[in-house]
Amino acid sequence: MIDTPSVDWLALAPTLALLAGAGVALLSALLPEWMRKAVAATAAFAGFAVAAGYAVVVFDDTPVPQSLLDGSMTRDQLAAMAQVILGVTGAAVVLVAWGERRRTNHAEYFALLATAGAGMVFFVGAENLMTLFLGLEWFSLCLYILVAIDTERETSLEAGLKYLVVGGFGSAVLLFGSALVYGATGELSFADIAAATPTSDAFLFAGLAMILAGLAFKVSAAPFHMWTPDVYQGAPTSVTAFMSAATKTAALVVTLRVLVTAFPEQSDVWTIAVAVIAAVSLAWGNLGALAQRDVKRLLAYSSISHAGFMLMAVSASSERGGEALLYYLVPYSAMSVGAFAVVAARERELERPVTLESLAGFGWERPYYGIALWTFMLGMAGFPLTGGIFGKLFVFSAAYDAGEWWLVLIGVAATAVSLAYYLNVVRWIYMRSGAELRLAPAGGSPPRDTPLGIAVAAAFAVTVGSFFVVQPILDAAGDAAASLPF
Repeated sequence: MIDTPSVDWLALAPTLALLAGAGVALLSALLPEWMRKAVAATAAFAGFAVAAGYAVVVFDDTPVPQSLLDGSMTRDQLAAMAQVILGVTGAAVVLVAWGERRRTNHAEYFALLATAGAGMVFFVGAENLMTLFLGLEWFSLCLYILVAIDTERETSLEAGLKYLVVGGFGSAVLLFGSALVYGATGELSFADIAAATPTSDAFLFAGLAMILAGLAFKVSAAPFHMWTPDVYQGAPTSVTAFMSAATKTAALVVTLRVLVTAFPEQSDVWTIAVAVIAAVSLAWGNLGALAQRDVKRLLAYSSISHAGFMLMAVSASSERGGEALLYYLVPYSAMSVGAFAVVAARERELERPVTLESLAGFGWERPYYGIALWTFMLGMAGFPLTGGIFGKLFVFSAAYDAGEWWLVLIGVAATAVSLAYYLNVVRWIYMRSGAELRLAPAGGSPPRDTPLGIAVAAAFAVTVGSFFVVQPILDAAGDAAASLPF
C-alpha cells in the first residue's frame, strides 16, 4: 500500500474554484466571437467570488492552524483572510476589465487572471520553501503574460519584457536564498527551520537576506522597486490594478509568515532590515511621486510608499503588527483598485494615457467618477472618513510599541509629503477646466460601462465603510494574526 497524505478539500477549495473558473474562461475561446468575452469574464468573476466565499467558510471553521499535505501547506485564519481579500479584489478587477477594448485574447486574458489569483491564493498558505517558490512562480508567470497581453501596444510589450527580466531575477534571488537556508538547516518547513540548529550562521543569514530581497521585489519595496513605475504605466490598466492590490497582499502576508515562523531567532536582525526597507520605500515612493505627470506612474510611486507603511507593521514582529497589516490591506486594496478603475474610465473616454492635465475638469464632467477618485486620493493620504486613517494609525501604533519611534516619525513625515501629490490630483479634478486647456473630450457621453461603475462603487463602499466598521475588521485581523507564533 502506498501511504498518501490526506487531502483537505475545503482548504483547497478557493484555489480549485479559481482554477475551475480559469478552465471555463479558456474554453470560451471555442465559442462564437460575440459571446466569448461575456462567458470568460463571467467565469473568472464567479471563480473569484466563490473562492472568497469558501475562504470565509475556512476562516470560520479553522480556529486552530492545521498542517496540510505533509507540512507543505497550512490551513489557518491568516491565509483565509488573505484569500478573502484576494477573492474580492480579483472580482472587482474582472469588472474593471470587462469594458476594456481588446480585439482578441478575451478568453486568454480572463483565464490568466483567474489562474494568477489561484496562484496567489495557494501562495498565502505556503508552509515550506518549496511551496512558497511554486506559488510565487505560479502567479508570476501569469502576470508576465498579462502585462504584455496587449501586443498591439509597444508600451505593453516593453512593460512585459521589463517585468519578466526583473521578476525572473527576483525569483532567482529568492530561490538561491532558499537553497542557502536549506543548506544551513537541512529543512524546508518554516517551523522546522526555526527549530533546527544551523550548521552555518553565515549561510543562514545570507539565505534570509536573499529571501527577504526576493519577496521585496514582489512587494514593490525600495530599493527593489525599479520595475514598478514602468510596468504599472505600460500594462493594461486592469492588470495594473490587480498587481497593485492582489500581488502586494499576497507578498506581504507571506513575508510576515516566513519571517515570523521560520526565523524567530534572527528577529533582532530582520526587524532592522525590514524597518530600513520601509523607511527607504517611504522616502523614495513619496519623493518620486512628486515629479510624476502620468497618473499611473504617480499611483505606482504611491504603491511603493504604501509598501513602506505596511512593512512598518511587519518590522514590529508582533501580533499587533500583524493585525495592523491585515487591516491596512482592506482599505488599501479597495482604494488602489478603485483609483485605477477611474483611470481606466478616463482612458477609455479619451483614448489616450491619463495625465494630470487630462484630469482637468473631470470632476465636473463626470461627477460620479470625480467624487470616487478624490475619495480614494484622500483615503491614501490618510484622511478621516476613510479606512486609510485607521490603517496608518494602527501601523504607527504597532511600530511605536516595538520601539521603532524613529520609523513612526519617518512615516508621519512621508504622510505630510504625500499630501502634495494626492491633493494635486484633487486640484486638477476640480480646480482646472478641461475646456480652458483644450483637453476636454471630443463631446457626447462616454461609453456606458456598467461593470466598471459597479467596481468603483464597491471600492468606494469599502474605502468609506472601513472607517465606520473598524472593530469587526480589526477583530478578524486579530484572529488571523493570532495564527502566527509571535
